[in-house]
Amino acid sequence: MNFDVEIRRLLGYDREDQAKEGVFLMKNMNFKRKLPIPMEVKQQYPVTAELAATKAARDAQIADIFTGKSNKMVLVIGPCSADREDAVLEYCHRLARLQEQVADKLILIPRVYTNKPRTTGAGYKGLLHQPDPQKGSDMLAGIVAIRRLHTSVLSQTGLTTADEMLYPDNYRYLSDLLSYVAVGARSVENQEHRLTSSGIDVPVGMKNPTSGDIAVMLNSILAAQSRHTFIYRGWEVETAGNPLSHAILRGYVNRHGESIPNYHFEDLQQLYHAYAAMKLQNMALIVDANHCNSAKRYAEQPRICKEVLHACHRSDDIRAMVKGFMIESYLEEGSQRIGEGVYGRSITDPCIGWNTTQKLVLDIAELI
Repeated sequence: MNFDVEIRRLLGYDREDQAKEGVFLMKNMNFKRKLPIPMEVKQQYPVTAELAATKAARDAQIADIFTGKSNKMVLVIGPCSADREDAVLEYCHRLARLQEQVADKLILIPRVYTNKPRTTGAGYKGLLHQPDPQKGSDMLAGIVAIRRLHTSVLSQTGLTTADEMLYPDNYRYLSDLLSYVAVGARSVENQEHRLTSSGIDVPVGMKNPTSGDIAVMLNSILAAQSRHTFIYRGWEVETAGNPLSHAILRGYVNRHGESIPNYHFEDLQQLYHAYAAMKLQNMALIVDANHCNSAKRYAEQPRICKEVLHACHRSDDIRAMVKGFMIESYLEEGSQRIGEGVYGRSITDPCIGWNTTQKLVLDIAELI
C-alpha cells in the first residue's frame, strides 16, 4: 500500500475547497486541511469480526475485575510513549507471552500511548502529532499511524490496548480497539473529558490532578458515571454514564514543586473512605507506580507495587478497591533524547527495561 496515496485519498479536500468555504478567517489560526471523520478511517482500516470478538472477550474479563466479579488484577503496562511501531510491537509480543504465564492472576493491557500531554505545549506530543519524532507535525498521517499500530497489536498478539484520551474528539478513531482509557492529571478537571468518558463503554481511569486534590478526581468519576447531553464532534449526543470509570493515584506536586506520593497505606485508607462517602458505582483504584509517586525515579516502580500489595494484605477494604497498577516499561531501561536511536528505549519519561518488567509481573502474580 502506498501510504502517501492513501493519505491523499483520505484527505480528498484541498486548500482551494477550504477557501471556498471561508475557513481562513482567523488571524492566529490557520486551518491547514480538513481531516477524515472516524467512520471514514475505520472503513479504510477496519477491525475484522474475529478481532472484534477477541476484544469483546477481553473487555468482559477486564470489566469483571472492575465490578468485583473477578479477583484478578490488571496491569496497564508499557512505554511512556509509543514512539515507533516496530519496537512497540516487539514489546507487545513479549507481553503476550508473559500474559500466558500469569493468566490466572493478571490481565495485561499494553500501554500504547499515542498522545502525550505537555505542560507547556512544547516537546514531543506523541505518534498522533509526529509519526516520525524527528519531523514536524502531520496529524493526518498520525491518525492513520495510531489506528494501524493499535490494530497491529491486537491482530498480532491478541492483546487489546490502553491509550490516554488527550483529545476527546479523537477517541472515536480508536473506540473499537481500546480496552482501557486514561484521563491525565492535567485533563481530569476538563468538562469535555468528563462528559465524553460518560459515553465510553470500557474502563476510564481518572487520575488525581497535579495538585493532589482527591475531591477533584472523585467528582470527575461522578461526572463520568452520570448521564449527560452535550455537543460532541458536531452532534448533540446523550450518554448513559460509564459505571467502569474509576480512580488512578499518581502522586502530586506541592506548592514548592516537590513530588509527593499518595500510594502509602494511609493514603489508600483515606481514599477508600472518601470513595465510600460518595456512593459511586464499582469502587476501583489503579495505582500509577511512576510519575510523582516515584518522583520519576523509574526504578522505584517494583518497590511501589509491592508496598501497595502489602497494604492489600493488611486491609480487605484496600484489597477490594485496588484493581491493579499502571507501570512504565519498555524493552530498554531509562530514556534517551530524540534521534539517539537506541531501539526500544523511551524518548519521553524513563522506563524500566524488559528483564525488570518480566520479574515484576511474575512477582505481582505471586504476591496477589
